Amino acid sequence: MKKLANKVAVVTGASKGIGAGIAKDLAAEGALVVVNYTSSKEGAEKVVAEIEANGGKAVAVQGDVSKPADVERLFAEAKNTFGAIDILVNNAGVYKFTGIEEITEDEFHRQFNTNVLGVLLSTREAVKNFGENGGSVINIGSVVSRITPPGSSIYTATKGAVDAITQVLSKELGARKIRVNSINPGIVETEGTHAAGFIGSEFQKNAEQTTPLGRIGQPGDIAPLAVFLASDDSRWLTGETLLAGGGMR
Repeated sequence: MKKLANKVAVVTGASKGIGAGIAKDLAAEGALVVVNYTSSKEGAEKVVAEIEANGGKAVAVQGDVSKPADVERLFAEAKNTFGAIDILVNNAGVYKFTGIEEITEDEFHRQFNTNVLGVLLSTREAVKNFGENGGSVINIGSVVSRITPPGSSIYTATKGAVDAITQVLSKELGARKIRVNSINPGIVETEGTHAAGFIGSEFQKNAEQTTPLGRIGQPGDIAPLAVFLASDDSRWLTGETLLAGGGMR
């Protein structure tokens, strides 16, 4: 019996990178997966096709997690397609590293609206759509909230907020059988970190030198942790933050 057989999972920002890896691993364990995307329809449909090619079930649903109407539609479509929700992975996120002199109000709101408001809106809708057996909320944070690298004021602030939200909601929702945990990766090689210029840069070299396991992460390092937190294997865990950075902290 697969660990997540017939469980319904919504993974935000799942068209690429960590989110895509998590969606595919959840499906491999039997979950029915809603692959959310904001703009990359092609990427989301590719993830769905890979899941279905391996015998799983998935559907791609567009929605910007920073917009309440989009989030409500995302969960309505998820429930109409697969039924009551069991698992939410709050993976959607954006980032940009800049010095304090370059910070703008627009960039502040761009990151906070997706990384923080998006987590709150998505969790609010998930709670409405969880069944009587509760559910599992998995937030994707970052080790930046511990290592606080220069140039990351906004991004680190958003991920510090995710840490706090995880703690608060684990206490608030526990009586309803809803567990809330967080996975905080270090630098992971994804389309996003390539596009941002992190891969192959001094940033990557420095990260590798300060990581006890001596390399940067891959989506395949993170996805199994999401399966664990989604499954009954972690039934006694809530309010936990798993640092997944090869020992970087």
